[in-house]
Amino acid sequence: MPADSAALSARSDDGRSFIVGDAAGSAFVAGSLIVIVGGNGRRQLALVEERSETTPVRLRGRLVGELGADGIDTRASHAFERGSIEAADARTVQALHDTTGAVLEVGVNLTEPGGPARLLPQRFNRHTFWCGQSGSGKTYALGVVLEQLIAHTALPVVIFDPNSDFIRLGELHPDADGRTADALRQRDIRVLRPHAGPGSRLRAAFLGMPLTSKAAILHLDPVADREEFNELIHLRTLIESGELFDILPTMLASDSPVQRRLAQRVENLGLLDWEVWAGRDAPVTEIVDTRPDVTVLDLGGFSTPEQQLVVALALLDDLWARREERRPVLLVIDEAHNLASPHLDSPIAVAVRERLIQIAAEGRKFGLWLLLSTQRPSKVHPGILSQCDNLALMKMTSPADLDELGTYFGYAPTALLERSPWFRQGEALFAGGFAPTPSLVKVRTRLTREGGGDVRVPLR
Repeated sequence: MPADSAALSARSDDGRSFIVGDAAGSAFVAGSLIVIVGGNGRRQLALVEERSETTPVRLRGRLVGELGADGIDTRASHAFERGSIEAADARTVQALHDTTGAVLEVGVNLTEPGGPARLLPQRFNRHTFWCGQSGSGKTYALGVVLEQLIAHTALPVVIFDPNSDFIRLGELHPDADGRTADALRQRDIRVLRPHAGPGSRLRAAFLGMPLTSKAAILHLDPVADREEFNELIHLRTLIESGELFDILPTMLASDSPVQRRLAQRVENLGLLDWEVWAGRDAPVTEIVDTRPDVTVLDLGGFSTPEQQLVVALALLDDLWARREERRPVLLVIDEAHNLASPHLDSPIAVAVRERLIQIAAEGRKFGLWLLLSTQRPSKVHPGILSQCDNLALMKMTSPADLDELGTYFGYAPTALLERSPWFRQGEALFAGGFAPTPSLVKVRTRLTREGGGDVRVPLR
């Protein structure tokens, strides 16, 4: 036991939190795990959440669970009037991991007693928010966690990849070895790209989309454009004989002026020039429905943002329509502001965002789970952000953003959030259901290749 902990005395009035009234000389900081031994001999694991800078120095935190011969009972904690404090050791941390099922090794813990940092795979059945400013190592670290999740679970993963950062997720470094690397080599990882060969093209089928989504693509309002919208409704039988774009000549030659106007709208919007339409290729909905271990959607390969939105809307609509099948899938949305921003206002962007809000609010019970990664919390709609029960935070220097995170993610100790501006590249705070306790972590090295990366400055 460290000398500076021997004289410390803790108290818990409610059996959930604790306070140390005078911690002068103690090295414990926010994020430290400690063991509190009550007068009755009960040993409880606790997390320091706050160290005051006042005199006397006080420690505050939460009780994690009771230590016993069979591990740590995280459902049991007890009030006490006076308890002595010990520093938690590596065996205690291992017991916490064993008890909670934390097996995804994502790095090393930066707070004593150190050791491996692990996440709980079963708690990815909650929505996750991943945030960090440019240069924080956000995308690299996300790749580390996805490697672990893909290797050690059977949860299908779909990655919406706007910057082609994950297109090499199936390529391991030559020197990658160990259990995780071996497992990754066995996984079915599909990469769909706009300009790939047959079977790997990223495409969407207009025909298979709901009426409201077709109308969003065509910029049709059911009231302002009531005649054309109504014509679209009645074209269902005709469209079933082929895609809307296949029957366009028939529509242009129709005796119906409304049908001709609808066809002209298609031409005027330039939809015929979009390469996103499936034609004879399998649409993304069919490929994801076969549930590969991983499906990477290289959205960045399209020439226009609207085509990225079409792919997203087609897949999200299909998954929502099939929700009663309760087939779990993790939807990883990198640069989530492209799909979930509160400021997007085009009809198709609004349709995508509204579907994401619906999945965030109701999708969890159907096995539709989100992991949203972005640079700032304000870039994601509050209706989605507020539903996230897991947080991964990397370097963030904006006080306003940190305040916003504190508002939405009360389970993350304020003192740990406040350390974010001083994180080095690759360091992160993990908090919420997927972390045994809120932890500051240095993320491990990736086993697979990055699809992108910083361009180096040429030097003489």
